Amino acid sequence: MTTRIAVIGAGLMGADHAKIVAEDLSGATLQVVCDMDEGRARKVADSLGAADVATDPEGVIARSDVDAVIVSSPDFTHAPLSLACIRAGKKVLCEKPLSQSSAECLQVMEAEQAAGEKFVQLGFMRRYDQSYAEMKQALSAGTLGQAIMMHNFHRNVETPAADFTADMAITNSAPHEFDVARFVLGTEYVGISAFAPKGAGGKVGPVFMVVETTAGQLVNIEINNNASYGYDVRAELVGEKAAISLADPVHSRLDIALTSRTHYAPDWRPRYGEAYRRQNRDFLKFVETGLFPEIASSCWDGYAAAVVATAGVAALKAGHRAPVQMIAKPEFYA
Repeated sequence: MTTRIAVIGAGLMGADHAKIVAEDLSGATLQVVCDMDEGRARKVADSLGAADVATDPEGVIARSDVDAVIVSSPDFTHAPLSLACIRAGKKVLCEKPLSQSSAECLQVMEAEQAAGEKFVQLGFMRRYDQSYAEMKQALSAGTLGQAIMMHNFHRNVETPAADFTADMAITNSAPHEFDVARFVLGTEYVGISAFAPKGAGGKVGPVFMVVETTAGQLVNIEINNNASYGYDVRAELVGEKAAISLADPVHSRLDIALTSRTHYAPDWRPRYGEAYRRQNRDFLKFVETGLFPEIASSCWDGYAAAVVATAGVAALKAGHRAPVQMIAKPEFYA
């Protein structure tokens, strides 16, 4: 049987998800592309052979010819649309964040637990990136010894919008680091400090965070949304016996005129294209079997990211460490 998937949101991410469904998911059909801008939805649908277009997301979720949903619409729609999918009994791959409000994340968790099964897979796709997979494996295998520190930085060419703020660097960009560090280390957080250096030339400058884990490790995270030179993500995990770093997927190097040059991508898509494909294949298996993928992010992970991001904003504003206070993890998400 073919799984009929609707993609809600036809912007950059939605178009990429639609392309993966149409071209890379054996056993899936791109059934509907939905966007408030019907013209944009139609452009994506026509280019990929989707069966239909729509502008009403909740109406799409309720359709009998839709088996599963990918939500890539604006952040504020993620939790409401995930709740609609739970009510409709349909699995959903929801782009991060589940919500920037931990209270709203809890509402989705409560609905999922009341339904008695998991419906929401959250799009923290870095868990599917080969570099992070090998980092986690090195730790799990004992190659590194006990983990001590993890260093991360995440740089973009420029901010995505004129009204982007330092707070948004924490709530919008850093959640990928918050989640993947939790995933690699297998831990939760207990505290966070955040700093914003001066000298950004009138632009939103970098934000530097130090996060403390329940196991006593330190995780530092630099978010620089105006790095100018290219999209650049790096990480190093330092253990008692060894250290392991992400390797950039550079395809070539040009040596010329006493210089050596490589190229940076303008955004995240070349770096994480394969991770998105792996993630979406796991989502299709989730839909087909009902078994939640082993390494995928759940609503609990969305809640955890929201809590630490909120604490990070508080720490930045106050100028001192803020505690990360989470509810006890429900057995449902164990």
